[in-house]
Amino acid sequence: MCGFCGWVGNKKVEDRNSVLYKMTDTITTRGPNETGYYQDDYINLGHNRLIVIDPNGGKQPMEKMCNGQKFVIAYNGEIYNIRQIRRELESNGIHIETNSDTEIVLGSYILWKEKCVEHLVGIFSFAIWEKENMRVFLARDHFGIKPLFYSFSNNNLVFASEIKSILKYPNIDAVLDKEGICQLFGLGPARVPGKCVFKNIYEIKPASYAIFDFMQNTFSQVRYWELKSYEHIDDELTTIDTVRKKLDNAIKEQLVSDVPLGSMLSGGVDSSLITAIAQLEFEKEGKTLKTFSVDYVDNDKNFKANDFQPDSDKAYIQKMQQRYDVEHHDIVLNSERLVEGLHDAMQARDLPGMADVDVSLLEFCKEIKKEVSVVLSGEYADEVFGGYPWFYREDSLNSDTFPWSVAIDTRQRILNKKYKDIDLKKYVNDVYDEFVEQVPLCKNDSEQDKKIKKLMYLNMYWFGATLIDRTDRMSMRTGLEVRVPFTDYRLVQYVWNIPWDLKTMLGREKGLLRLAYKDVLPKEIAFRKKSPYPKTYDPKYTQKLKEQLMKILNNDKEPIHKLIDKEEVKNILNDLDNVFTRPWFGQLMTGPQFIAYLIQLNMWLVEYDIQVEE
Repeated sequence: MCGFCGWVGNKKVEDRNSVLYKMTDTITTRGPNETGYYQDDYINLGHNRLIVIDPNGGKQPMEKMCNGQKFVIAYNGEIYNIRQIRRELESNGIHIETNSDTEIVLGSYILWKEKCVEHLVGIFSFAIWEKENMRVFLARDHFGIKPLFYSFSNNNLVFASEIKSILKYPNIDAVLDKEGICQLFGLGPARVPGKCVFKNIYEIKPASYAIFDFMQNTFSQVRYWELKSYEHIDDELTTIDTVRKKLDNAIKEQLVSDVPLGSMLSGGVDSSLITAIAQLEFEKEGKTLKTFSVDYVDNDKNFKANDFQPDSDKAYIQKMQQRYDVEHHDIVLNSERLVEGLHDAMQARDLPGMADVDVSLLEFCKEIKKEVSVVLSGEYADEVFGGYPWFYREDSLNSDTFPWSVAIDTRQRILNKKYKDIDLKKYVNDVYDEFVEQVPLCKNDSEQDKKIKKLMYLNMYWFGATLIDRTDRMSMRTGLEVRVPFTDYRLVQYVWNIPWDLKTMLGREKGLLRLAYKDVLPKEIAFRKKSPYPKTYDPKYTQKLKEQLMKILNNDKEPIHKLIDKEEVKNILNDLDNVFTRPWFGQLMTGPQFIAYLIQLNMWLVEYDIQVEE
C-alpha cells in the first residue's frame, strides 16, 4: 500500500517543487519506505511507498514507453490476479520487466485503456498520465477500499490519497458550507459517497474511473462495475460449495506478500475462518501464521452485554488457538490511550470519525505493525452476508431511513439555533431516497428479498463505506496494509442474489457462511452470535471525555460554538444514559462516543482552520 498525490494543468504554480514536496510529505505514513516524484511541463506526481511486493522493481512513480508514447503511474493497492494478467499482457506484446503489480496495472492500461479496470482483482486507486495525449486517468476499486480525492483550482486538477494532501495545494481552502454541516450532524460519521464534507473537494466513487483531458479541458467520471440482480438457480448444496470456493480463493490470493503477513482474530466467524484458511495454507510451507486480537484494561470486569454486543471475545479466541497452532498476540489498550488518540485518529481520517472505535483500531494497528506489515481482516462480511442486527428487525426493514443512524432528533437538537433553516431529517431522507432508487432488483425477487437487498445495498455503500474508510485511514496511518477478502467483487456478486432464506439457514444470521465453514471452525465459534469489534466499557473513559468536553463548552472561544447549542449539549451530558438507550450510530457509538465525536469535531475545526460559511 502507498499514498500518492499530484496535479495536472497549465496554470503555473509558484514554487511547484515545494508544493509537491509538501503534498507528498503529508501522506508519508501511507508509504514510509520510499518517496518518489515525477514532473513534466503539465503534471506533477508524488508517491510514498510501503514495500510489500518486489522491493527493487516496484519503485514509483513508474514510467513505461510503448510505441513511442510515455505512460506514468502513481498507484496505491494490491492486485491479486497479477500472474493471469501478466500472461495476457505478454501474449499481446506488452513486455513486463518486474514482479511488481504496479507495472501490471500500468501495462493493463497501455493495452486496454479505461477497460483495464475490468481485468483487475484487488484493492486499488491510481493515476496514470499519458504524456503525448496529455490526459490523466484516475481509478478506484470496486468497493472503494483505497481512497482517491480530487479538487479543481484555476482549472488545474488536483488529486491525492488523502484530503490533507489536497489542502496543501495553493488556494484550496478548508471550507464548511451548509451541506457539509448537514453531513456532519445529519449523517456523521458517515458521509455522502463522492463528497467529502469539505466544500469543493470530492472523491472518485467506488467502482469508478475519471478522465481529465487536458487538451479538451474536460473531466468525466464513469462507473465501470455495479451489482447485477438475477434469479439464483443453484440449490442449497451447490450454493454452499460455491460460496466456499469463492471465499477460499479470495483468501488464498491475498496471502501473497514479500513481507511478513498476519491475521486479525476476534474469535468471531469472519476473522476465524480467514485465520483457519490462512494457517492451513501456511502449514503447507512449514510456516506459522501470526494472529492479533484487541481488548481493553478491565473489560473483563466492566463488560456489559447488550443486543449489539452479546459477549466478549477472549474465550473464543482461545478456542481458535487450541484448534490451530497460530502465534497469537493479545493487545490490551487502556482508557488514557483512547482519549489521547482522538486527535491522531481525527487527523488520519481528516474528519471527526468513529471516536474511540477509530482510536482503538489505530492503536491496534500500531502494535500489529511491530510484527507484520500486512494483515487480513474479516471486515465487510456482515455487509455481504447480512450479519447486522437491523437485518432482523421489522422496524429497520420497514423504515425509510438509515437504520444504523436513528437519533436524528438528538442530532437536530444540538445544532446551533442560528441554523434553524437546516432540516436534518429532510436532508437525510432526501439523500436516502435518492440512493434507494439505485438499488438493483430482480423481477422475481420476493417482497422480503427486495427489502433485504435495499438494506444490504445501503450497508455496502454507506455503513460499510464508513468502516472501510476507518480501516484504510487507521491502518495506513501506521504503515500497515490491511486486506479484506470479503470485498472480493466476484464473491459479493454471487452472494448478492442468494435468497434470504438461504443466507439465513438454520434461522441464524449468516447461517450460510456458518454452514460453509463448520468443518474448519470450533463448534462454539461456528454458531457464535454476531458480536462487533470490541469497545471499552471503562467508566473512567466516559468521565475523562465528559471533563474534556466540558472544558470546550465552557470556553466560548472554541470554534465548535459556531455549530452547536451549548446548553442542549450540556443537558444531554447530564442525562447521557437515558438519551442514548440505543447507539446513535452503528452498533457501538452510544453516549461516550457521542461526546468523543464532538471533541473530535472541535479538534478538526481548530487543526484544519475550517472556514464556516454563514
